[in-house]
Formats: sequence, structure tokens, C-alpha cells
Amino acid sequence: MPADTFTFQADDGRELFVYRWLPDDGARGIFHIAHGMSEHAGRYARLAHALSAAGWAVYANDHRGHGRTARERGELGFFASQGGFQRVVRDLAALIAREQEAHPGLPVVLFGHSMGSSLVQEYLIERGGSIQGAVLSGSSGKPSPLVDAGRLVARAERRRLGERGKSQLLQSMSFDSFNKLFAPARTPFDWLSRDRAEVDGYIADPCCGFPATVSLWIDLLDAMVDIARPERQARIPKDLPVYVFSGSRDPVGGPLRSVTQMIEAYRAAGLRRVTPRIYPGGRHEMLNEINREEVVRDLLAWLDAEVKTEAAPARPARPSAGAAAG
Repeated sequence: MPADTFTFQADDGRELFVYRWLPDDGARGIFHIAHGMSEHAGRYARLAHALSAAGWAVYANDHRGHGRTARERGELGFFASQGGFQRVVRDLAALIAREQEAHPGLPVVLFGHSMGSSLVQEYLIERGGSIQGAVLSGSSGKPSPLVDAGRLVARAERRRLGERGKSQLLQSMSFDSFNKLFAPARTPFDWLSRDRAEVDGYIADPCCGFPATVSLWIDLLDAMVDIARPERQARIPKDLPVYVFSGSRDPVGGPLRSVTQMIEAYRAAGLRRVTPRIYPGGRHEMLNEINREEVVRDLLAWLDAEVKTEAAPARPARPSAGAAAG
């Protein structure tokens, strides 16, 4: 079933492109997807189909500077001139509020992959009481010394290239370095998945794999430090169900070291319902891995076990206020 799509106007006037998959017989809950850096929400259609078949109303938006929210190719990889990370978190909050209006009384689960998982971590700190579950994929915890170095480099590169500049040095410190674990690599993106067809599809997609601007790197790297502070993690609701899944060979923040630290930090902060799931041999995109069907089954099982849902009587009306059909 193809996605229904629409545009949603944020409070600063920017139109966000949104995908929506609704179950045929009424929704039991809302599942919102926050995608990662240098990709787009349309890549989550396979997951969305499985979720909607299980009764979930699924929404996924292209963040600023990504996918069809980027009004032209020159905008790819750019959030905002200032405060871009928080701006994107506010976008998520506004979209989820709109979804709750469309599906009154239903629980909300917020999913984030990679950069999207950092957005979700911030959301949990500031707005965790407004949702009923969170899922973190390809995530990481306390940043390594390399992130501190990256923050310095990114600021120097902004002075040299401007806020919309794209730095080969930052690219080599991030995406390029992830592939070293898999040398000799067939492509620059072997670190994403063991499934060659999935890697090739990513490379062929014009809205994937583009370099981020130096301002987005500054936004993200600064946020990664901030969301890992114990005093901020302590603000997450203690009874919120959080599901964390990762591949054992995910090079982002690891392998495993950083995501394990995050799980331990959440438990130390008093979170009582953190469920980890590590897949041996898996790389960064477990939803696109060779065992992806297992990954989705495990996610659905966690939702059934941890998030209380009940069927809604009918499909909601299409968005009106703040949104236009696209």
C-alpha cells in the first residue's frame, strides 16, 4: 500500500513533507519515525507497512534539509542558521501534537534512527511525558574524544567555508571512517548493511549519502554532548518504555561501546523499562540488514508487550489546520 502524503506548516512557515500509513480497520496507536542524517523518511516504508498491518498509524517526516522538505538540492544537509537541532525537535513536537488531534486518546511511540535517535533522546528529556514509548536504532551515548575533536574542526570549517559549506575533513572523520571496520570495502557505504542490494539502493538514491553542512554537524555534535549529561537524562520519565536495538558491528559510536554506555546511563538515571536488543554481526541499519524480518518481529513483539493500546473505531479525517494535502 503506497503512503498517503501531505505537507505540514511549522510555526516558522517552513513546510515539512510527511508520509502517512494508516491501518484499514482503525488505529491502536501512533508511531512516528525520525530518520537519520543524509537519508529520508521514504526509506522506512517497509517498516511502516508492517506496523500499519499490526494496527499502528505510522507517520514519518523528512527533516529540514532532507528529502522532499528540502526545497532544492542546495538545501540538502542544512537545518538552520542557528539552533537547528532544537528547531527540528520542535518540528517533531508539532507534528506529534497534530497526530494526537487526528487520533485522540491513542498512545504515541517515537522512533529515531541514528541522528534521529539523538533527536528522540532530546525529545525524551524535554517532552517525554507526552508520549508512551520510544525506540532508538543505531544510537549512541556519551560521545568519544573524536566528537570533541569534531566540534572544534566543525567550527573552524564554518569560519573557512561558511555555515552552508560542506567539509571533506568532517566527511572523512565521520562517514568515511565508519567503513574502515569493513576493509577492503566494496563501496563507501558498506558500513550500513551486509545486504549489498540495500547498500546499492542507498547509493543510487539522490536523496541519500550527501554530505551535511558544517552548521548541521555543529548542531548535532553539540547536541550529542548535551543529551548525554546525567543531569539531563535524569529528566526522562522513569516508567517510559524505551527499546534500544543495534547491530554488534555498528561503527557509529562503537561498535557497542557507546550504545552500551547509553543503556547503562539510562538505568543509572532510574529508567525502569529499558529493553536492549543486540544483533550479532549487524551493521548500522538493522532495518535494512539481512535479518531485517527478525528485527521487525522483535520490535512488534516489544510494542505488544510494553505499550498499552486499544483499537480506534475508524480512520481519522485528513489533516486540515496547519497542513495541506500534497
